Amino acid sequence: MNPLRRNGPTPLVIAHRGASSVAPENTLPAFEAGWAAGAAWVECDVQPTMDGVPVLLHDDELDRTTTGTGPVRERSAREIAALDAGAWFGAAFAGTPVPRFADLLTRLDATRRVLLEIKGEHSRGQVRTLLREIRTAGHDHRVVLQSFERAALGHARDLDPHRPLGLLVEDVDGDPVEVCRRLGVQAYNPPAAQLTGRPGLVDALHAADVAVAAWTSDDPREWAALTGCGVDAIITNRPAELVAWQAAAPR
Repeated sequence: MNPLRRNGPTPLVIAHRGASSVAPENTLPAFEAGWAAGAAWVECDVQPTMDGVPVLLHDDELDRTTTGTGPVRERSAREIAALDAGAWFGAAFAGTPVPRFADLLTRLDATRRVLLEIKGEHSRGQVRTLLREIRTAGHDHRVVLQSFERAALGHARDLDPHRPLGLLVEDVDGDPVEVCRRLGVQAYNPPAAQLTGRPGLVDALHAADVAVAAWTSDDPREWAALTGCGVDAIITNRPAELVAWQAAAPR
């Protein structure tokens, strides 16, 4: 079963980096806010520290969202744990740490799922570490991996052939169905704006049992267009608003 295929009249709601419009992105408060808003899924970004510990950060550099500077991969897990990842967003979040991936896994349960973006290049060993942490936490069926990095997806497929994988793309080009078949992925995740102008694309992917998750959409007009073309999931910074819009929208 493809966990990202929608099973109702409206797309799944996926909170982008958590509920990142109301809490600092990729932090535990943002993830909790996303789930509390009614999103079953949160999306987040993972990359390794210098000593190989998976941490949840989007940027290659620490500067924008923490009190640190320089590349994430040139700092140890202990150094990153000492940083403040909340003060930039607002005083109420001062002191919020950068979470390890393992910290997020402790928050999952039967109703909470994660769409995990493997950020940047990852070696086979680094992907193995992610899979080991998922398995150790007992959440094999609650985490889907996605990436722009096709090599990282290849490592994940080889190491765990039954795990659902998603391909992130910047541009819809070529034959997406063939690309997904060749890479062995179960989800195709393009920018939202590129889906609304491609009638038939979602149907073609569905015929191949490939889910479609559109990113990143915060506009109700776009939500309507995406729902109409049959996408399985909408990745948004505004999960509470999307959940409310879905509840109010005519069926």
